[in-house]
Amino acid sequence: MSDDLRSLPELAALDRGRNLVRIPPEMDIPLTPRVVRLIETAPFRRLQLISQLGLVAQVYPGATHSRYQHSLGVYRMALLYLKSLGEESEFRNRIGMDEAKLFVAASLLHDIGHWPYCHPIEDLRLPGIPNHESLARDLLCNSEIAEVLLKDWGLEPTSVADFLSPTAGAPLTILHSMLSGPIDVDKLDYLDRDSLFAGVPYGRNFDRQRLIHSLCVGPNGSRLAVTDKGRTAAEMMVFARYIMFSEVYWHHAVRSATAMLQRAIVSLPNHAELLQRWTQMTEAPMVDALRTAIHTFPAAPLIEGLFGPKRRLYKRLSQYHFHQEPDLHKALARKPYSYLIHCTEILADRMSKGLHTKVLPTDLLIDAPPVKLEVQLSIDVKQPDGKYLPLADVSPVVRALAEQQFDDVVKKVRLFIAPHLRDQATKLPILELVWSAIGELEASTQST
Repeated sequence: MSDDLRSLPELAALDRGRNLVRIPPEMDIPLTPRVVRLIETAPFRRLQLISQLGLVAQVYPGATHSRYQHSLGVYRMALLYLKSLGEESEFRNRIGMDEAKLFVAASLLHDIGHWPYCHPIEDLRLPGIPNHESLARDLLCNSEIAEVLLKDWGLEPTSVADFLSPTAGAPLTILHSMLSGPIDVDKLDYLDRDSLFAGVPYGRNFDRQRLIHSLCVGPNGSRLAVTDKGRTAAEMMVFARYIMFSEVYWHHAVRSATAMLQRAIVSLPNHAELLQRWTQMTEAPMVDALRTAIHTFPAAPLIEGLFGPKRRLYKRLSQYHFHQEPDLHKALARKPYSYLIHCTEILADRMSKGLHTKVLPTDLLIDAPPVKLEVQLSIDVKQPDGKYLPLADVSPVVRALAEQQFDDVVKKVRLFIAPHLRDQATKLPILELVWSAIGELEASTQST
């Protein structure tokens, strides 16, 4: 490693064995004075009271770890990446002390703008709701964090914000790929940590050490790659991520809880005003505020089923996989949320007639892949002769996942129904009713 990078205080502290804080799984986090001053700011400490996985804990009770823990883990992973890549001359020629310092600070602060349940709420794309990237920029530039970055790190707060959320067309460096790419420091931490706390093995079954030691500069110098020695580790990481989405993040009961929260939020007539306030809260106060705000509305049972004294998740009535029902999956995936609500309203009316009992629009929920897509599986593998090949070209597992959009493979379209109606509703021709609701909705859309 170059003397320049080796003198980075956080890298020097990595192997020193002093001034550490320990987080699961038996992970020592090196703390320099300037790191301590960052994590002791109020915005960073707030992350201790925001869970990493939110509603996943409704299904996996142990998954209550915080974004604070995850941020520390990503920071440590960033140091391991720098230590490994610092042995490569091409990386040293491209990345100096200032860039490395920016990368370390950004890795620590990458989740600073997150608020409770922000991902499922942001997927709704409601007008007037700030996303966590804009909230992060505000905190980085207008809170006590800005002073620490300037005084202790010699970094302009705007440069950290720009690094975390680069504007369209801005030149990207390999460091961006290391923080937000197919094999970034964020994924290597959250796959391990989420798997550990959820109590499942899926996200931990790949060789992290081998993968980190195989990191190298990619073919154009602006993104990360792996050497041929790390091919199997990269392949297993891609598969681990696929399984974690399939069995944890998009588990049908997790998605039921997600759909319940989303529908309840949208049902509030003043949700934009409320969410503006809730973005400033931690998890427990936001849940209390949500329960108070919704208790007189028809969607109140949705929130009480999630956060009340007795859990009552909506039941899966039907689901449509991309390969089994491609036309129906395509008809509902990545549609605006308002479209899904209108579809359930039509469907509720038709089911009411079929069951001879009232089915409320809030008794039915359609959960579909959101507009925003996941990161593509574009990883380059450096061959012994120095040439690069896409991982999908040398790995049958990755090729199978890369040939179809990742979201289409792991994210199903599902129809959920209130528990008291499920048994009756199973007697109806659900697929036929869903198609008829889509047809009516499409016809009304075209006529207007």
